Amino acid sequence: MIAKSLFNTIIRKLGRKDYSIDESLKNFCLIIILHEKIFQIFRGLFLKIFLCKSVGLVFLGRNTRIKHCNKISIGKSTFIGDNVEINALSKQGVVFGNNVSILKNTIIECTGVLQNLGEGLIIGNNVGIAQNCFIQVRGKVLIGNNVIFGPNVSIFSENHVFDNPNLPISMQGVSRKGVIIENGVWLGTRVVILDGVTVGKNSIVAAGSIVTKDVAPFTIVGGIPAKIIRSRK
Repeated sequence: MIAKSLFNTIIRKLGRKDYSIDESLKNFCLIIILHEKIFQIFRGLFLKIFLCKSVGLVFLGRNTRIKHCNKISIGKSTFIGDNVEINALSKQGVVFGNNVSILKNTIIECTGVLQNLGEGLIIGNNVGIAQNCFIQVRGKVLIGNNVIFGPNVSIFSENHVFDNPNLPISMQGVSRKGVIIENGVWLGTRVVILDGVTVGKNSIVAAGSIVTKDVAPFTIVGGIPAKIIRSRK
């Protein structure tokens, strides 16, 4: 009980005020978790040296690849899992709020070619990004507070121009409208969000959906392309 109470106190001090670990968790398991977290903190301390700004602890997993750290600002209690790749090279950089979790194998790619840098990425507070997600930052990407990403979610903030059928698509340039995910959104597993889309607050996108148009607040959408299933109100 003492060990669990101590864990809960530490977690709440880090900013997760309503968080409590499962009562069935054994002390031996807590020791293993603590051992892992200590190594993550040490790796995070080394990373913090190179960041543009960091105001709290960073828990950094193994085999992460983070490029252009000087373009990244991080809030309190950030967790970056194993094998995560972040290329932060962009005009406005990358900003993480407080209590952001990015799980293993996720890729955040701000710039593909040096002749046209990406705009930038802002992630709000209390955002959970699950395993194997892909966030392409070409146009600006804004992710609000309390947003949940299921596994394998993809966001694309650029589209190829293809108006002229007589020219190769690679020669017609791109459009960048950007993507906005508002507060309280839940994106189910394998959701794809395309450039120019705004997903309204407290909405839900069903698993496997491809979103090509704006999603109204407080709605549930699903399908290919995604359409309204019902209102949450």
